[in-house]
Amino acid sequence: MVERRLRSAASVAGTVAAVYLSARLVTTLFFWAAATLSGPTSRFGADATIPSLAMGWDAQWYWVIADRGYPSVLPVTDTGQVTENAWAFLPLYPWLARALGTVLGGYPAGAVVLALVAGYAASVVLFLMLRERIGETAALWAVVLFANGPLAALFQMGYAESLGLLWLLLALWALMRRRFGWLYPLIVLMGFTRPGVLAFALLLGLYGIHRWMRRRVDPLPARQIVHIVATGALATIVGFAWQVIAGVATGDPSAYLETELAWRRSWVGSEEQFVPFSGFLTAASVWFGIWGLPPMLGPVALVILVIGVAVVLARAPQVRRLGPEVRLWGASYLVYLLAVFFPQSSTFRLLLPLTPVAAAVAVPPSRWWRIGVLVLCLGGQWLWIHEMLALGDTFFRIP
Repeated sequence: MVERRLRSAASVAGTVAAVYLSARLVTTLFFWAAATLSGPTSRFGADATIPSLAMGWDAQWYWVIADRGYPSVLPVTDTGQVTENAWAFLPLYPWLARALGTVLGGYPAGAVVLALVAGYAASVVLFLMLRERIGETAALWAVVLFANGPLAALFQMGYAESLGLLWLLLALWALMRRRFGWLYPLIVLMGFTRPGVLAFALLLGLYGIHRWMRRRVDPLPARQIVHIVATGALATIVGFAWQVIAGVATGDPSAYLETELAWRRSWVGSEEQFVPFSGFLTAASVWFGIWGLPPMLGPVALVILVIGVAVVLARAPQVRRLGPEVRLWGASYLVYLLAVFFPQSSTFRLLLPLTPVAAAVAVPPSRWWRIGVLVLCLGGQWLWIHEMLALGDTFFRIP
């Protein structure tokens, strides 16, 4: 029995590795092309290289954290408003990358290798959690689409996305298998890698309601109730912990919130304040104006989009096959984004945690459908790399 499990695990690891490594070769080719096309107006200049692209944009902030830590005094403008600073980024990824860099010869190597390895591990977990719901073939295709997806460049950049996604997928898998004990450390790891653990707290609340309503056909023991409540409370506490830490370290209770608003104010003006759910409404008008459309139609389009997504999550058979945990996660994370986020050019990157929901596109059994989606993924990946790295010359080309 043990030998059979080991052979099965080795088979899964090897198959996913073949998919993942081939995808990374394609992304490397795209990076090389982007470096070649990079010109004097790009952030990376005419002498861009694959390593410089890999450590561009927000990767620099993680490097600053690894090298110098967080500021004890918040930087401010001439008018006294807080400007962009390291407190917007969580510490676990740069700390781990720095530790790995001591072995590999420097922080950049540690950051990229950590992102690469975490991306591979996330691919393995994605396959294992989906195999139980949609079958082995569809699960493997989901990994193919994930590894070659529009945002696959992040697996080869000094960004925390792949590590954060690994913790998330492990937590969802633990929830699906009802291994609640694993959620306690995973929630803490999630909470100090990427923002979004409050969405997981909402997921646990919705999951508890779902299990309670189905308790006659799916018994809900008291022990599981305790775990659901406790992990939900832990996720809530961890979700606000960084704000408290930033406030204590700087002496300004609003340090984290003001830091996050610094990025938003560069789009909408210095008077912007945080009001839940207002960011998306404001941004809808801003983006419609950028696109040359009537700004007043932006919020209308947003409402229609939200209704459409809700219908897909509730009724699409491909999504329903993923199970209630994945569907509830999709709903929870989208509500979280609507409540706290101002959609900028990094919006697509912030949608990466919806990977388990997006796996629904791999469910239809048609080979040509899946190949068509793969072609679209590769096209989207090159478009993202070309816009954000090869061009990278204006405010809406910031990943």
